[in-house]
Amino acid sequence: MGVKGKLIASMEVKCGGHLFHDILHTNTHHVPIISPNVNHFEIHEGETVKVGSVVSWKYIEGGKEMYAKEVIEAFDPQKKSITWKVIEGDLLKLYNSFIVTSSCEHQWTTFTLVYEKKTEDTPEPLALLAYLLNLTKDIEGHLLKK
Repeated sequence: MGVKGKLIASMEVKCGGHLFHDILHTNTHHVPIISPNVNHFEIHEGETVKVGSVVSWKYIEGGKEMYAKEVIEAFDPQKKSITWKVIEGDLLKLYNSFIVTSSCEHQWTTFTLVYEKKTEDTPEPLALLAYLLNLTKDIEGHLLKK
């Protein structure tokens, strides 16, 4: 069994958490247009952000293209939260399991990463957390231009 970890980052968004959540919930397919760090988004099974849907992303993290295929495990419209479990891709080379939860309330967006490292030497996923915060800035900038 690997070492378990959890990272949480919150960021104030001037556009409002509800608008940010709307992009991730109903307009996820627009994210590659909004952010230069997302190359591709695809729905493989189900619909945009419905529990059980399977989606994949190609994104740039630390100057390197990464791939993640995820299943939507939970969606809570009251808390404006979405939980994705990684089922395939680059993250699973370093981690036995990886779950990302986004939540939005008022002027705050929060990302929570829960993971199990394959070895004790595996680095913390700080680059992914930085990527998610940069993605938040990209989406916020897009929403403030409207």
